[in-house]
Amino acid sequence: MAEVRLQLLLPPLPQLQIHVNRETAARFGINVADIAQLVEVAIGGKAIAQLFLGERRYDIAVRLTESARSTPDQIGDLTIQSASGARIPLAQLATIDVRAGESTITRETNRRHLTVKINIRGRDLSSFLADAKDQIEQRVTYDHSLYELVWGGQFENQQRAQARLALVVPVVLGLIFLLLYGAFATLRHAAIVLANVPLALLGGMAALFFRGMSLNVSSAVGFIALFGVSVQNGVILVSNLNRLRDSGLSLAEAVRRGAGERFRPVLMTASVAALGMVPAALAHGIGSDVQRPLATVVVGGLVTATILSIVVLPAIYLVVERWVQRRHATWADKEGRPQP
Repeated sequence: MAEVRLQLLLPPLPQLQIHVNRETAARFGINVADIAQLVEVAIGGKAIAQLFLGERRYDIAVRLTESARSTPDQIGDLTIQSASGARIPLAQLATIDVRAGESTITRETNRRHLTVKINIRGRDLSSFLADAKDQIEQRVTYDHSLYELVWGGQFENQQRAQARLALVVPVVLGLIFLLLYGAFATLRHAAIVLANVPLALLGGMAALFFRGMSLNVSSAVGFIALFGVSVQNGVILVSNLNRLRDSGLSLAEAVRRGAGERFRPVLMTASVAALGMVPAALAHGIGSDVQRPLATVVVGGLVTATILSIVVLPAIYLVVERWVQRRHATWADKEGRPQP
């Protein structure tokens, strides 16, 4: 259950509102500008002279005392001279009352706008905003040509960051694949190493789920760091398997021995990175909301990627290389050449 707190950034304040009855003022021969001047001088004050003290200059303003302008009734007792010379109370010329009004009127692109602040706890931001938009469209009736509803703040920043990550992550994976192809000179070995990425992704998502965290920008950055470490472990393992095969061992023996030899190096590499992130994953101080998802993804992903890469990656290597050997044997039979 999500806890939502709504707060107007600029709450309404009590305001004195004076609405002039133009028809009544016209019957007495009084201009609206004269009434506005009376209100300005009596309530707000107006400078009538200046006082010079050396090089300093001060305005001398006059206005009614607090006791004579503190209530709408007292303001209504103010009099203004009509065209005939009679003194007419302001209460006969205008409606005076106190109402709640906007403390500040802000504009953007020459249009008024009102800001509402929302604090959400116990729920992710994206799903809440999706439900909020649906509920407002269904239950709130307003003229869309006159009013516009815009969602901003952290949600807007999150959308921009996710758009960038949607571009950065594929580019990073593509660059990693090119580097792997340059290192192994075969597409299949580069693809086998990249098979470590889904294994790491599985552990990172599981860690977020069990800790009750959502996929956000911080955790997405953690996945990028996690992919780098998992690919490094895959390079260590596949390079050793290729070395053992080049030394003359059979495929099955090379896979068995190579996985055993690289168990400790892979485990040490992953352990150093994971243990270094444990304090950040368990932190609860100031700023921990940002670092905790990132560290959780790295720790959880390295645990599963390390365990599964020692078992799954050699098995994938064995299956792929056996398939390649069968293809080579088939081609050799068709062309009548000796098998390599």
